[in-house]
Amino acid sequence: MKAKVLIVEDEKELAELVQMYLNNDGIESEIAYSAENGIERLCRSQYDLMVLDINLPGMDGFELLQQIRPKFALPIIIVSAREADEDVIMGLSAGADEFVTKPFTPRVLVARIRALLRRSRADARQMLEFGPFLLDADGYYLVRDDRRITMSSKEFEVLRHLALNAGRAMTPHQIYEEVWGNQYGDSTTVAVYIRRIRQKIENEPRNPMYIQTIHGRGYRFNPDSLVYRG
Repeated sequence: MKAKVLIVEDEKELAELVQMYLNNDGIESEIAYSAENGIERLCRSQYDLMVLDINLPGMDGFELLQQIRPKFALPIIIVSAREADEDVIMGLSAGADEFVTKPFTPRVLVARIRALLRRSRADARQMLEFGPFLLDADGYYLVRDDRRITMSSKEFEVLRHLALNAGRAMTPHQIYEEVWGNQYGDSTTVAVYIRRIRQKIENEPRNPMYIQTIHGRGYRFNPDSLVYRG
C-alpha cells in the first residue's frame, strides 16, 4: 500500500523540495502551509505520517502537536531550525517521534520517513497474547515459547476469529458463516475444528480456559485471558 505523507511547512521552496524527493521515492505527499490548514487536511483525509515545522505563521508546531495528538496516532517528524535541547525535549514530549534539525539533506529525511513508516506499520500488526501463546493475527501464525504451533489454515482462522472477537458468544452457524464465508453448509464442522484447536492450546481440553462453551449459544474466547500488543 502506498504511503501518504502530510508536509506542514510554510517555506514553499523547502516544502516542494521535500515533496519532490518523496514523490521520486514513491511516497505520495500533500503540503499544508500553516498549522490551521494542516488540521483541516487531517480532518478531511488520512495520512500515514506528518513532517512538521515548528516555526509556522499563526499557530506554531508545538500548539499543533498538542491539538492533534489526542485524536490522531500517525507518526510525526519535526523539522526545525531550532536546535536547543529544550526545543527537542518539548517536541518529543508533545508527541513527536523524531526531531530533525535544519538544514538537512532531503535524501536523509526521506530515509528517516521510510524507516518510521516501516516501524509504525510493524507496530500496527495485531498481536494477541494469551497464556504462553502469541497470536499474530496479520502474519497468520501462533507461537508458544518462541516455537510455532502447527495449524491448518482453517484452524488458525477459527482461532483468530474467536480471539479478535473475544467476549462475544457465537453460534456454530455464525462462526461457519463468518469464517468460511458461506451461509449454507454443515455448521457441525465448527465443533470439529474447535476440538482440534483445544487439543493444541488448552492444558485441559475438556475444561477449556481459552475457548469456552456457552451452553445454549455456542463458543466464545475468554476475554480475561487476552492481551493486545498491537
